[in-house]
Amino acid sequence: MKYVYLIRSLSHPRRTYVGSTEDIEKRLSEHNHGKSEHTARFKPWELEVAVQFKDPTKADRFEVYLKSGSGHAFAKRHFW
Repeated sequence: MKYVYLIRSLSHPRRTYVGSTEDIEKRLSEHNHGKSEHTARFKPWELEVAVQFKDPTKADRFEVYLKSGSGHAFAKRHFW
């Protein structure tokens, strides 16, 4: 199983991040311990949404979509 997740910074609530992983708890811990250069400055983070996919290819496609212009609008309307 693979997850696509959306997290929000607790210290800078306007900062959000979209990613994917097979272990959501481990990945969130990595974000909160500064192990991702893209999110280290804005820690701590909280999980907003996690969508689990059986098919990893579909998860990858959904992540790419959420990072696109129309995907940002979709996420803002439905998740943030």
